[in-house]
Amino acid sequence: MRQIIKHLAVLERVDQLIRLKATGKPKQLARRLQVSVATVFRIIETMKALDAPIMYDLHRQSYVYTEITSFKCGFYIEELDVEAKEELTGGYGRVFMNRILNFNTNTCCTINI
Repeated sequence: MRQIIKHLAVLERVDQLIRLKATGKPKQLARRLQVSVATVFRIIETMKALDAPIMYDLHRQSYVYTEITSFKCGFYIEELDVEAKEELTGGYGRVFMNRILNFNTNTCCTINI
């Protein structure tokens, strides 16, 4: 599991450098990532296999994206719309959930001690 997380972190770092157009030559990128040049080429090939539009720009001497793209790997919280919220019941039926959500303390019995 740690290896997968480590590999994802490297991909995210390379993605960041590509966005900044600051990877440098493959040898410089390898030194920056503390990997071999062969590993840099494998990383780039992996990203291309994942459909990343990458090319090496000779003028900038950096890898660049040829199209606007984004790389996201992780869990991100999104705001749900009303319909999606209604679908989430946590295993309870909608009627039961409404009863729980509309619970009125006035209808509850009180116990005097």
